Amino acid sequence: MIIGFGFGNPLVSIAMLLLTSGASYLVFRVFHRSRVAQQSTKKELYQYYQEQRRYARELSAKFDLSDEEIEQKIEDELRK
Repeated sequence: MIIGFGFGNPLVSIAMLLLTSGASYLVFRVFHRSRVAQQSTKKELYQYYQEQRRYARELSAKFDLSDEEIEQKIEDELRK
C-alpha cells in the first residue's frame, strides 16, 4: 500500500509520492535479492551434501570395510 501526502502544489505532492514509492521499491529489491541468494546457496549446499552422502555409500558398498580396517589403513599410510 502506498500512502502519500504533501503540502503545497499538487505537482509537488505527486512528485513526492513518486519519489517515495521509487525509494521503497528499491529498498524492497535490495532485501529481496539477498534473501533469494541465501535460498539458492542453501539449495546448493543441500545438493552437495546429498551427493557426498551418495558417494560415501557407494564407496562403503564397494570396499566393504569396517571402521577398524579403515583405522588400520590410515595408520599404515601414516607410518610410510
